[in-house]
Amino acid sequence: MDSTVLITGAMGGLGRSVVESFSADGWRIVAPARSPGSDDPAKHPPGLEVIEADLTDATAVQHVVQRAAGQASAPLRAVVNLVGGYAGGPRVHETPIEDFERQFRLNLRPTYLVTQAALPHLRDGGTIVCVSSRAAVQPFSGAAGYIAAKAAVIAFAQAVAIEYRDEGIRCNAVLPSVIDTPSNRALSPRPTNPAGSRPTTSPRSSISCAPTNQMRSAAPRSPSTGAPDEGRGIRGPSDSAPRPRRIECQATRRHRRPDRLRHRHRGQ
Repeated sequence: MDSTVLITGAMGGLGRSVVESFSADGWRIVAPARSPGSDDPAKHPPGLEVIEADLTDATAVQHVVQRAAGQASAPLRAVVNLVGGYAGGPRVHETPIEDFERQFRLNLRPTYLVTQAALPHLRDGGTIVCVSSRAAVQPFSGAAGYIAAKAAVIAFAQAVAIEYRDEGIRCNAVLPSVIDTPSNRALSPRPTNPAGSRPTTSPRSSISCAPTNQMRSAAPRSPSTGAPDEGRGIRGPSDSAPRPRRIECQATRRHRRPDRLRHRHRGQ
């Protein structure tokens, strides 16, 4: 293991898949978790180190990043900001400001604190991935706080990419739709087709905010169904599906017909 990745939200449905992917590639993985006590270390994939931490607390985040960057033989090369959550509610005129701000504390604050603490350790180049949501560009009613917070994650990723591009640091935002996890299937069951597989919904998107020497994708390529799971088990309309489509920061977002996308994925 000659490189370290810091993955937040690693104990969630999407996070576990990302951890397995990095583990298979031989990375050292540092994964902060609010309550790791119930997790069995014997079942961890190779290279995974779980640290108990509250990622809304700046001091706790500094401790996590120091741990991730503290092994000279495996320097910190990547950060994956997966942690977040969803809470729906009434429309804007009926939503208390406390509920609105709570979504920023849950979805934006950890991403900011972790990225801020990790950047000095990525000066020789590195990659940061921030998970936003497709809802940020395709809003729906009853989740203004969540949608605004996820839109802020995109803007933050773009700002980081611009500020640190001269140091060779890449920062990208991934915009998943919904994630197919066992817990989400239980929450939003869907009938299977005759072959026994679940239907594929619309794909996720990604916004490329820096030169793209690609790091391994930070989201699985499984079919998508049910409600999302963004690392801490708080679920709602958000997260992942098949292969991402890259969109440059300055580009106008264009949509393809879902049937054409499905046909494209079957051929890959």
